[in-house]
Amino acid sequence: MSDINLGSDFLNFIIRQGFQPGDRLPSIQELTGDAHLDMSANKVREQLEVARMMGWVEVRSKRGTRIKEYAFTPAVRLSALYALACGERFESFASLRNHVEAAYWNEACALLNGADLDSMQDCIDSANQKLDSPPIHIPNPEHRQFHLLVFRHLENPFVLGILEAYWDLYEEVGVNRYMDYSYLRQVWDYHSRILQLIRSGDFEQARGAFIEHTSLLRYEPNNASWAMERGI
Repeated sequence: MSDINLGSDFLNFIIRQGFQPGDRLPSIQELTGDAHLDMSANKVREQLEVARMMGWVEVRSKRGTRIKEYAFTPAVRLSALYALACGERFESFASLRNHVEAAYWNEACALLNGADLDSMQDCIDSANQKLDSPPIHIPNPEHRQFHLLVFRHLENPFVLGILEAYWDLYEEVGVNRYMDYSYLRQVWDYHSRILQLIRSGDFEQARGAFIEHTSLLRYEPNNASWAMERGI
């Protein structure tokens, strides 16, 4: 049991009672009626909504309120989206993501197994099929999955939260809508090269290829006007 004060009686109650992921919480009526919390029902609802938005609990009509496995992603996503709405640049968060991936790259690659590498190859094959088959479809799901697969075995929710939130923002901002065919080809050529280097055990060279490929969008001439508008 933690002595950390979370600034919320409701959240403090969850921690100090030792609830675990999957556990069902008492109803609001139970929490206030049995003196678990010295709070009004409206106040509990307010703090419950905060916990829901942060992804710490899920609220369903038939299952009640249950504790979720901790993930950093919802908090990062919400905060970053708010920042973008306030005028902050997507490039700033993208730079953070790039540095985080580069910093953890070798450690993450060492944890990959054969099935992971095969899944990465599946992403490449699916992306190339989308690019080769008219009408062309932008392989954004494959792009997201390819990168997140590299880090799937890291036991660090903060790293994973930043990386997952990046792809959510990537889609929200609509970066993929401004990519032309030559850029997409370059990206997936890099992905093929990265995977080959990982398979060979040359994680440092793969890391270098990753760093190179993150600069492609910045210097893509056909994206110049959009980049100026977005600050990228």
